[in-house]
Amino acid sequence: VDPRFNRSAAVADLYAPIRAGSDAAFLLGIINYLITHDKIHHEYVKSYTSASLIVRDDYSFDEGLFSGYNADARQYDKTSWNYELDANGFAKRDMTLTHPRCVWNLLKAHVARYTPEMVVSLCGTPAHHYEEICRSLAETSAPDKTATFMYALGWTHHTNGAQIIRAAAMIQLLLGNIGMAGGGVNALRGHSNIQGYTDLGLLSLNLPGYMPLPSEKQADLKTYLKQITPDALLPDQVNYWKNTPKFFISM
Repeated sequence: VDPRFNRSAAVADLYAPIRAGSDAAFLLGIINYLITHDKIHHEYVKSYTSASLIVRDDYSFDEGLFSGYNADARQYDKTSWNYELDANGFAKRDMTLTHPRCVWNLLKAHVARYTPEMVVSLCGTPAHHYEEICRSLAETSAPDKTATFMYALGWTHHTNGAQIIRAAAMIQLLLGNIGMAGGGVNALRGHSNIQGYTDLGLLSLNLPGYMPLPSEKQADLKTYLKQITPDALLPDQVNYWKNTPKFFISM
């Protein structure tokens, strides 16, 4: 999928052109296709994603804006985007995925507008090519099949590049393709100072090991570690990053 017919496209089994900048619509349309056609790895989605977690009741999305937007500052207060917590501080969840504010139903509502007709209109991609891509990816919802997304700077250099790549990750989570051999979302990079920025200590905002540089508000070690160490959202969550204090001390 590329705006340009290049050397990779020339040897591809399927080349689908796309209007530059319309990638998010393309991917959200695939999510809508997977949900509509029930091509979801249900056991994986319930067990290993946030689909069952319930979002706060003051969260909303309307006319392209999420709740918490400050028009004057042009910034979001993301408080309303958090999960609803129980008495123990864990996120409430609905394993039946029927609660109207569980992540699953909020996602369904969000992508419903991205019908195949809408996507083809926005992206300029031929309908038969788009449908073939959707069908091919949908086949990997089976437990014994995987697919991988490979992207390069055509995604990351967009102003909404992070959202585009998150959309690809959501597709892979719905299909059960994260953490599986041959799956994942993989960046095509040519040298280590891009993908390995923080590993080599080259990124000005991060310390080696993907830990943020302490801010002026984190003047002592205790405050810094408390603020950068994520809390577990569920009682049985692995939460590997709870080891952040050990990582930092080791470094």
